[in-house]
Amino acid sequence: MPRCLPLLRVIMALMASLPALAVGAPTVVTFPRPESEQDTRNRFPYFLLEQALQRSGRAYRLRYSDVRMQQGRAVAMLEKNQGIDIVCFMTSAEREATLLPIRIPIDKGLIGWRLILINKSQAERWSRFASVVELKSLTAGQGSDWPDFSILRDNGFKVYGTSNYDSLFSMLQQQRIDYFPRAVSEIWYEADAHKDSLMVAPRLAFRYTTASYFFVRKGQERLAADITLGLDSMIADGSYEKLFQHYYGDVIRRSGLRERQVVELNNSMLPDGIPAERRKLLFRE
Repeated sequence: MPRCLPLLRVIMALMASLPALAVGAPTVVTFPRPESEQDTRNRFPYFLLEQALQRSGRAYRLRYSDVRMQQGRAVAMLEKNQGIDIVCFMTSAEREATLLPIRIPIDKGLIGWRLILINKSQAERWSRFASVVELKSLTAGQGSDWPDFSILRDNGFKVYGTSNYDSLFSMLQQQRIDYFPRAVSEIWYEADAHKDSLMVAPRLAFRYTTASYFFVRKGQERLAADITLGLDSMIADGSYEKLFQHYYGDVIRRSGLRERQVVELNNSMLPDGIPAERRKLLFRE
């Protein structure tokens, strides 16, 4: 019997350690808080990321940052490891050079389908637009640190840039800009939030090939691999498609893209690779 005591003590010590191992603190992942209460752009990415992390096989807890921040600030804080662990933005060569992209188009490239937010007082004028030349005589508003700013400018459109998301709606209300191109996935929420003064222009749409990716810091390959694993799991079992339709199915139908004149734009900001195996995820009207 005495010879059994050392082994019994080892077994008891191991059993005592099991609860601590099982409930080890999860790794906290911080995502940028939206720029304002009215900013709905990150709702789908946040919930998608939360689901992907739950399927990764590791313990993660996703949270918003304590403060609100614009795209440029979020990217800078991610690069410098200053409290942001992951962002979700339209890809560009510059962003892929400084950050580690997870090359799965999380919104099926829907961010490249753009409708036009206008001042309601200009509705009749916009109903008569017949040419891109006429459209290029007007001034669009965009975030100065958004890839869209350069895409529109490179395609010959006049663009006014600002660093403040909310101010673009005020500028449009005051007619300091003529229109505000917004993604199909964004514009209807924004139009409804400003329905007294703004509306979606009839007839027209822009389209350019692009994708929104999750980005992490370079060197965070494990986090990137875990997110990829979770997203691939959701794509494989159809839960990604269900979530996409839940968030965007109604706004896609509301947009009536097949009935619109689509203005195709070149995207010189696009890096070399939306991977070929991922292109099947891209939305087609």
